[in-house]
Amino acid sequence: MVRFFVKKEELQPNFLVLTGENAQHAKVLRLKVGEEVLVCDGQGGEYLCRISDVSPGQISLVVTGQQQSQTEASVRVSVYMAFPKADKLEHVIQKATELGAYEIVAFPSARCVSRPDEKSLSKKLERWQKIAASAAEQSGRGRIPKVVVLQSFSQALDRAAQADKALMFYENEHAVTLRMALEEGNYETVSLLTGPEGGLDEREVAEARKAGLQVCTLGKRILRCETAPLCALSAVMFASGEF
Repeated sequence: MVRFFVKKEELQPNFLVLTGENAQHAKVLRLKVGEEVLVCDGQGGEYLCRISDVSPGQISLVVTGQQQSQTEASVRVSVYMAFPKADKLEHVIQKATELGAYEIVAFPSARCVSRPDEKSLSKKLERWQKIAASAAEQSGRGRIPKVVVLQSFSQALDRAAQADKALMFYENEHAVTLRMALEEGNYETVSLLTGPEGGLDEREVAEARKAGLQVCTLGKRILRCETAPLCALSAVMFASGEF
């Protein structure tokens, strides 16, 4: 079934109207009166609707049912990624959304080569959020992960540490594996923190331990900065029964 995302404040109990990009998308799909579509509020609510009118620039819908999304993961996983070079963050946002991430958080670290300036950051953030929305629609999700940008590494640690299970991945850690970390205790929220192309330095790792994050390894091989968070996210989803 075709899926559309709208802002929650645009929803009405019995009817709603698709405009803008949603109406254009509906036109491309050649949707007709009487067909059913699914409208999502981006926060997990879904509305089964029937098309009642097709006009230039807008599609009128009658709401026939309401439910909570059945495609959201049972565990809320936040992906924390240090700013990478080029468009690698865009790739991670898209794939992490498809895999079921609750949110994607970007932050600066000591070895980051790319650090978006304040002037360009607002435009980048808007683009990143659109990528998450598009990926959520394509993958059949009922919620659009929020893309968050933090100003410092310390802020990332403080925020990540609030999860039931807060993990950082470091190539020089050899004793604790991700499997071992996930087997310890129960958890409903997980944070996964990875570094940039140059990795995390020892001082940052020590700071993370002090903040309460568990440092672990993703195996014997060195993963690229855009591979590591997706690998860890997939492993958490598998361990929680999502796959």
